[in-house]
Amino acid sequence: MQQSQIERDLLGIRDRPPVIGGIVAAWKFTRRYPTLPMLILAILISIGIFAPVLAPHDSRAGGIRDRHLPPAWAVLDDGYTVKVGDRDHILGTDHAGRDVMSRLFFGARISLVVAAIALTSGFVVGTTMGITSGYAGGWWDEIVTRTVDIFAALPFLMMALVATMMFGQSLRLLLALMALLAWVPFVRVTRSQTLVIKNEPYVDLARVAGASLPRIILRHILPGVLSTAVVIATLSVGSLILAEAALSFLGAGVPSPTPTWGAMVQEGRNYLTTAWWPTFFPGVAIFMTVMSLNFTGDWLRDRLDPRLRQIMD
Repeated sequence: MQQSQIERDLLGIRDRPPVIGGIVAAWKFTRRYPTLPMLILAILISIGIFAPVLAPHDSRAGGIRDRHLPPAWAVLDDGYTVKVGDRDHILGTDHAGRDVMSRLFFGARISLVVAAIALTSGFVVGTTMGITSGYAGGWWDEIVTRTVDIFAALPFLMMALVATMMFGQSLRLLLALMALLAWVPFVRVTRSQTLVIKNEPYVDLARVAGASLPRIILRHILPGVLSTAVVIATLSVGSLILAEAALSFLGAGVPSPTPTWGAMVQEGRNYLTTAWWPTFFPGVAIFMTVMSLNFTGDWLRDRLDPRLRQIMD
């Protein structure tokens, strides 16, 4: 049944040109779903996985003759020589003549792998400790709570530097330090939610029915805190990547010459006045990754919270 123009005006229905209608639909879809952050994350993950295929050069190979070549579209004039960008090095080279794009690709692999492993261990350990301490209470809850308070009060960067001085730089040490940093945020939130859920009527009925402790935790407690733990995990990835970059910047990360974004920023900071690109591009990569993860985490939090989901819908 077709509506008259008066009825359409009363209902707020407007006839738009097809192009304008498509733009409006695309804008509504972009507001509803984090399309741009997810696209950026998909590109970065793909680059990290296929870095050996996509990288145009060996990330560790360089030469003094190719030192500080500018990006393909730029020209460097330092007062002594004039260097023109080369298409063979699209993002230029660093102080050792190594290709910046290749090191950027392999740095994405290291940063994402370190963050993923640390986050997985932190998710499992933190969620388990939070649920068990909140449900059991007593002395176990006191031990877990005080341990979290101690870890939250310790200066993480100083601990990392001291550990690096004692044991030396290694990927295993970096993973251990990141895992120690990752589990704390999960404990507090999952514990507080467990304290609420364990007093719900359906949990009391499960206890009266004779359900075992593992069954109560896995079937009734865990589903109630899992969505929140997933949101915390999404928001924590950005912090872990920043922490890895900071450790690499301070010399406590993956040992050289393995490329990481933080190490690239640290190596290029002494040449900012003459060559900005070895520091600029990994800095942009860190910024884009953390920003995309934070936006995705905010959207996921809104979608998993029923009250915020009603506002979004």
